[in-house]
Amino acid sequence: MMRRRLTAAVLLAAAVVGATVPAAAAHGGRGDHRTDEVQEALDVLVDEDGVPGALAYDGSRTWTAGTSELGSDRPMPGADGQVRIASNSKSFTSVAVMRLVVEGKLSLADTAARYVPQLAGSTITVRQLLMQTSGLPEYVNLMDWTATGTAPEEHLALALSQEPLFEPGTDWAYSNTNYLVLGMIIDRVTGEDFRTYIEDTILNPLDLDDTYWPEAGELELRGPHARNYGISPADPEAGVTDITELPGYEFGASGGLVSTPEDLNTFWDALFEGELLPRGAVLLMTHDTTAVGEAEMYPEGTRYGYGLTGYELSCGGTYWGHGGDLPGDSVAGGRASSGRGTVTVYTTTLAADATTRGDLMTAVDTALCSRDR
Repeated sequence: MMRRRLTAAVLLAAAVVGATVPAAAAHGGRGDHRTDEVQEALDVLVDEDGVPGALAYDGSRTWTAGTSELGSDRPMPGADGQVRIASNSKSFTSVAVMRLVVEGKLSLADTAARYVPQLAGSTITVRQLLMQTSGLPEYVNLMDWTATGTAPEEHLALALSQEPLFEPGTDWAYSNTNYLVLGMIIDRVTGEDFRTYIEDTILNPLDLDDTYWPEAGELELRGPHARNYGISPADPEAGVTDITELPGYEFGASGGLVSTPEDLNTFWDALFEGELLPRGAVLLMTHDTTAVGEAEMYPEGTRYGYGLTGYELSCGGTYWGHGGDLPGDSVAGGRASSGRGTVTVYTTTLAADATTRGDLMTAVDTALCSRDR
């Protein structure tokens, strides 16, 4: 059983823009300069952006602002609170793929068509899927959000009914379909469901007991959690509602995992400390990259590698991790270079507007950089 290494972790939980609740005091020493700066970052989310709740955790201290449920004074859950980590799941999938590459069971140059018959005739490679340069269109916008237990082949068929975004390898565009296909490749190469393979090679060895793949038809979260709010794709006319219950199984290898700040940070630490892959493989994941540019509100200078995004911190060094969005939450997790620590960001509503997204990333930067000030 691998030892958990928790350095600096941050969980920011929030809800619907426009709600106003009083900020709660931090559970840290108010005389601590870093404590004050982290608390101020959370207060901005609650008092200025109007999110109902926020929480920060660094492995030993917890800061809170607001509430975990609209209309209540319930405190935010701690580092053991569960959250749908959405596209942070892609980093687990990319690690699983790279394990197969390291073991010689798969090559980055292999065509996806070799393992996925639906892609027959395509030149898309495993590397292009990892890097989001395949040109495959998005399937999530076409999926049935009321369905349960949908086969990945059905979701891929939705994507393939659309025109390709571009010729493989000629551009960059974020698409969940890339990681849907990578999950199918893991299935074919290992002879078992990608969920089982990731459990056996990542979750269980790291003792990530609170991280799991939801079962088909499972809508609720299993452990303590904050409520999630947003516009449900299954019923958009209802407006902003409580959408904590979602068909997580349908998000598959692209975004299906449920985890906690504690577990997620353990994963990041293990990855960058060489416990999951040889360091050379991790180096490749963070150095064979594509510039993202201004796409989808990524921080300026962001680059995308193999299921990892990287950008520069205000205090120097690089933050490598991933982000993830669902109608009811936004999550970002990763680890900074130069020993600055590991951080996870969570909002209980989709942080889609530029101001709220920017304030979330400012909170991450503050948690990692304020120790230098």
